[in-house]
Formats: sequence, C-alpha cells, structure tokens
Amino acid sequence: MLACFSSYRGQPLRRLSVPGKIEGTVASATESGDLLTDISADRLEGAPRDERVAVSCSGHQTIGIHPPDHGEPEMTFVAILDGDHLRLTIVGESARAMLGLKVGDAVVVEWL
Repeated sequence: MLACFSSYRGQPLRRLSVPGKIEGTVASATESGDLLTDISADRLEGAPRDERVAVSCSGHQTIGIHPPDHGEPEMTFVAILDGDHLRLTIVGESARAMLGLKVGDAVVVEWL
C-alpha cells in the first residue's frame, strides 16, 4: 500500500494515505457483456477497496472495488477484482450493451 508516516511533537507515528492513479484499457468482453481490463491485481495492491476509490470508463464511474460476492443490487455498475484482473459489470445486465463500453476504452482507477 502506498503510505507515508508522520509524527508531531513526539506523538506516535501514524499512517497517511497517498493518492494514486492507475490507467489501463478494456482488454476484452465476456459473452454476458462484462468488460475485462488489463489492470492486474498486482497493480491494484496499494489501492483501497472502499469509497475512497473511483473507477471510470468512458464517462461512466463507479465507487469502490468489490469482491465477486459483492451483493450489490441489480442494474448497479460495479468494478470487481475477480481473480487476476479488474472487471467492470452491471449487475444482471450487459455493461457493454447498456453503457456502450467496448474493447480499447480507457479505464482509470483513482483514490485519495
């Protein structure tokens, strides 16, 4: 994780978050319309998974990086760390069809 440590007048060190940004592209699409990116799990190692992180693709944005068993409601645009790479999906629907996303589109992961 990207972090720095600080102290003030002898107070114990504390961890401070450092903003980050990872850029990639949509590498392929599944038959169901999920979009598989070229952003690997290794590259996301320092990124938070909660509301501090935003994932954007062609003007569409989702907050957080979720596990495969996320439990988000139908028709929610989510980023999922599923195995080795980041996947973009709309729960119960095709992200490719609903949002017009396609192979080659830019994907940006940013956090505070």
